Amino acid sequence: MPEEYVTPDDAVIPENEVRVPVYLITGFLESGKTSFIDFTIAQDYFEIDDPTLLINTEEGEETYDPRELLKHGTLYAEVQEKEELTYEKLVELDKKYKPGRVLIEYNPLWGIPDIENMKMPEGWAIVQEIVTVDAATFQIYQQNMKSLFVEMSRNADMVMFNRCTKDMPLANYRRSIKVVNQGCEVIFEDTDQEMIDLFEDSMPYELDADPIQIDDVDYGIFYIDLTDHPDRYVGKNVRFKGRVLKSRNDKAKFFVPGRQAMTCCADDMQFIGYICMYEQTPNLKMGEWVEVTAKVDWRYMNNYKEEGPVFIASEVRPAEAPASDLVYFS
Repeated sequence: MPEEYVTPDDAVIPENEVRVPVYLITGFLESGKTSFIDFTIAQDYFEIDDPTLLINTEEGEETYDPRELLKHGTLYAEVQEKEELTYEKLVELDKKYKPGRVLIEYNPLWGIPDIENMKMPEGWAIVQEIVTVDAATFQIYQQNMKSLFVEMSRNADMVMFNRCTKDMPLANYRRSIKVVNQGCEVIFEDTDQEMIDLFEDSMPYELDADPIQIDDVDYGIFYIDLTDHPDRYVGKNVRFKGRVLKSRNDKAKFFVPGRQAMTCCADDMQFIGYICMYEQTPNLKMGEWVEVTAKVDWRYMNNYKEEGPVFIASEVRPAEAPASDLVYFS
């Protein structure tokens, strides 16, 4: 595992506000949480002067050896029932162990919002959320517990897939995370804990075409990949279909051609798309389907509050609705 997995020194937290940084590590049972924490604690870069407190809320096949943890300045505590994990319990642990840092291996079945919103002892604050995933069982969990996985991923800083093999649809796994949390870092490890480079994966459309034709079923893949790898698209022409979302300003010369994406369930939909500069925008109707041909640019936009993709349209014409308005990411 590379050193950048947990970087407490990089957390931008005012020193006068956070005395004890808290790292929340969660994931389904047997997803590799214990192995990840054991490895991290043993690294030289993770050492600090004050003790680290590891709070474990579940038992898996792998267990911790408190004596080994002590060799690396880590104290160990267990909380076996959800009802025991309270503000008062954390205050008790703070007074008893006086930690300089806290790791919480958290049972996601206890509810991620519950721990994220829990009142912490004075000076404690969650500074990083990490989700571990066993790639071999990911699809099963996605089919049967998708809402819970979305809950884990929504505010995660990093999702780490372990036990990966090259024959797995890893690019699809990554896209399923990115649509929920676009800013999340997604990492893949093989069975030898070596990183897997996904930049080698190919797109379902021809990147050298002019324009690059994005079929209806591939819009979700295009949407994610454009942000992740803008170098593949900037300066090139693309053609895709989207629904018109207009500004409240009737004279605005831009709109957003986009699609509906289901991030969790039928009740959890969001409109996804990027700004498109087009002189004839006032003539477009809100909600109508259009086919957009445009050059891809990358610039700062107030709507984004950062730099991002911008389409410069050369043609926008009416189009028939796709067979399904719903966007897929695989």
